[in-house]
Amino acid sequence: MELTQLRYFVAVVEAQNFTRAAEKSNVTQPSLSQQIINLERELGQRLFHRLGRKAVPTEAGNAFLQRARGILRDVEDAAREMGDHSGQGRRIAIGAVQTVMPYLISDLVIQCRTSHPHLMIDAHEGFRADLVRGVLEGTLDLAVVPLPVKDRQLAIEPLLSEPLLLTVGRDHPFASQPEIDIRAIAGETFVGLGDSSALAAQVRAFFGDQKLEPRIGIRCTQVATLKRFVAAGLGISLLPQLARHEEDRESLVYLRLTGDEPRRELVVIRHPQRYQTRGAEEFLKLMRQHVRSRFPAPAGHA
Repeated sequence: MELTQLRYFVAVVEAQNFTRAAEKSNVTQPSLSQQIINLERELGQRLFHRLGRKAVPTEAGNAFLQRARGILRDVEDAAREMGDHSGQGRRIAIGAVQTVMPYLISDLVIQCRTSHPHLMIDAHEGFRADLVRGVLEGTLDLAVVPLPVKDRQLAIEPLLSEPLLLTVGRDHPFASQPEIDIRAIAGETFVGLGDSSALAAQVRAFFGDQKLEPRIGIRCTQVATLKRFVAAGLGISLLPQLARHEEDRESLVYLRLTGDEPRRELVVIRHPQRYQTRGAEEFLKLMRQHVRSRFPAPAGHA
């Protein structure tokens, strides 16, 4: 049994297709298929049902999957641990949702160039579900995402509790008010992020709890674009406090909502069974210090 066979096996399970698995593995499809056949012969078990173009694990395949992933994880962890002892620069992969990466992680990456010059960082911005999968599969050392995180395999550390702020353009009638009652915004047109965004899901849940139905006039995929639309008077929005920047002063106003104020809880997720490199631990320590200095209130408290 070879590690390459295990990697090909896991790739087919994840892709549910031999051709796509071969493309992902940078190998020809006949070569990958032959390696899977060799693995099945060695195990004496058929690992896949070949259903046309779809490959579905058999009962034996599902049982073997956990073993294969465990072996590959142990090999990867061994390599990572040896890397910690090599004395060379350490590379880590950090993930964050789009409402966190440019407003928190990017500052830390810049800071690390001076404070931790040995640390090489791959920064990945994505949706919560993709980041959770990345941590589970080992392509990310850690990720910062908003709750809820339902996968029980992950270690979850509270990082920051912050309010969602009503965001309006400078010329909007609300701009002169210090705070706004939730009922006052019921008839407004909103600019929102796409449905795949964790923030969009939280905003929908908040309005649902308030028995309100926001009128979404425009959807976009980036916070920077959303801010521009709001500044142009095309609607109002809800954004986390983390997204408020000094350069917004000339075009945007951020207001607190009275009553049942919406909040979000940011957490750091890691895989407790994977080796935690020194580089990842150093970055996490730096992030904790940065959050404490920028947001003095303890994580998990208003």
